[in-house]
Parts: sequence; C-alpha cells; structure tokens
Amino acid sequence: MAWLPDREVYGPERPQARDIDPLNRVFAESFTDRYRRDGMTGVRVPHLNPVIWRYALEDAGDGAMIWRDGDGELCAFNMVHLSGREGWMGPLAVRPDQQGAGLGKVMLKAGIAWLKERGARTIGLETMPRTVENIGFYSRLGFVPGPLTVSLVRDLARRPVLQPEFLAALGNQRQERLRACAALTERLLPGADYTRELLTTAELRIGDTLVSRDPNGDLAGFALFHTAPLAAGRPQDELRILKLVARDIDTFERLIAAAEAAALALDIRRLTVRAETAYPAAYLRLIQLGFRAHWTDLRMTLSGYEDPAPQGGAVVWSNWEI
Repeated sequence: MAWLPDREVYGPERPQARDIDPLNRVFAESFTDRYRRDGMTGVRVPHLNPVIWRYALEDAGDGAMIWRDGDGELCAFNMVHLSGREGWMGPLAVRPDQQGAGLGKVMLKAGIAWLKERGARTIGLETMPRTVENIGFYSRLGFVPGPLTVSLVRDLARRPVLQPEFLAALGNQRQERLRACAALTERLLPGADYTRELLTTAELRIGDTLVSRDPNGDLAGFALFHTAPLAAGRPQDELRILKLVARDIDTFERLIAAAEAAALALDIRRLTVRAETAYPAAYLRLIQLGFRAHWTDLRMTLSGYEDPAPQGGAVVWSNWEI
C-alpha cells in the first residue's frame, strides 16, 4: 500500500466493474490535458467504450491498479499486463490535479515490481513520441526508447474472394487451435503467450482471431482483431489487429488479406494495423499494399528487460495499447 502524505493518495487496489465510469473520467481528463500541454488545445479525448475497459481489466487481471484520493475518488490508474513473460503497461494516467507530487513514479514502480515478481522477461510501454516530458519521465525510471509503432490504416473498397477462417467458428477444434496458437508463439518468440487475449476477446464478443494454415493443415499464423469501437457512442467503423503471429512474410500477407475479407464481410470499410517498425519487411509490405500512416507511438522498454525479436523472418506483433 503506497501513501503520498502531501496529497492523501492511497493504493494500489484492484478496480471493479463499478469503477469503469471513474476510470473513463480520469482517462479523458488526463489525456485531454496532455494534448493541451503539447499545444493541441482543440483536442478533446472521448470516453472509451465500456466494453473496451472490461477487456483491459480482464486482460490485466491482478495487474489492474487504481489509486484514490483522500475523498475516496479514483485519481490514477495503471493497467499492467503479462502475456506469458511479455509484460507491458497501458493505459496509465494521473488526474491533472494530482500530477507533480510523485504519484506517477509510484505507479510505474508498482507496475515494474508486479511484473518482476511474476518473472516478466520484457517490461515495456508506449507513449507519444512528441511528448518529450513523458519520454524524459520514463527514461529517469530506466526505460529506453526503441522503435516506433506506426498505426497504419487502409480504406477497403472491394470485396475479396478469400474466405477467412475464424477461431470462434472451429467448434470442437477450438481448444486444439488455441493450443496450436500458443505453441506457434512459443516457437517463434519464446516466453510470449496470447491465449488470454484470444479467450477474453471471444468471451466479450468484441472481435475474433483469424488463423492461417499451410498446405499440410498446420497452423502458420494467427491474428487477433477487435471490431468494437474504441470510443463510447461511436459506430463500428474499423477492424483493428492487436496481435499478429506469422512464421514468415507470406503467412503475414495471407493474414492481412484475411483481415480485409473479415472486415468487408462485417460491412466495415477500414482496416487498422499497429505496425512495429522493428520488422521493416512487414512494415514496408503494408506500405506497398496501400496502407497509410495514421498515428505513431514510441515503444520503450526497461533496461535489461528489452523486447526480443524472433529470428528467421517471422513476424510477432503485440499491441501495447488497448
């Protein structure tokens, strides 16, 4: 239990479903204030879709942390995730009136300690590359800037012939495919495991997982996607890929084509991919396919807990943003 005596802040504690509205208020206030201080005074960050918060809370589990002020009001949060041994934090925010007293440092240290205690091999987060204040803050805690994560988008105008294969539609074979997804990920990037994300997405019905098999029927790759809108009250207007695991660039391209087909089958006309530039061949292939850059995030990892890359042309993209 961390206590900041000058501000009477208490925590961390694990949030419940009833905390989603307070989480949304702190999220919107803090990020809107961040944009204002970066000179983007006209930006107003909306509340997140409540089901996206449910996904964040269930995905983080015991790593979901909130802090309260002396009146018992939620004033800060850090969603800490562990996928196998891949650990990351996000979203995280401090209410503007509570900033400047060391609470952010307390939050980050609590997240780091939680991940280290559970054997995390990677400890990372993502932040806006234009926000030098955040980069400096994270760096003073031992985080080192790495490659960019570029959100690439493509507007879809045609309906491909391809019939995508969904994990949810496999029936009795679903558990077998889940185990195959975990085994493939372990083989390509030892220690990473995205089974919880695949299951939580299916349980909340906010997306699905595409699978790609080779001519022998063996699993060659998979892509976890969400279609639920990120912002509250917005229509379903994009398919977002959160995790993508492919044993080679050909499988990567097949998964992207399957994602386009899945989007069009749902009458969604935009595909969004958070492309990690540590994988230049896959990134450039998307540019060649007509994707355009929409947003950038800077990937940072704790010194000694860097994000490893698979060998041999494999692609393993793991989104560190909800």
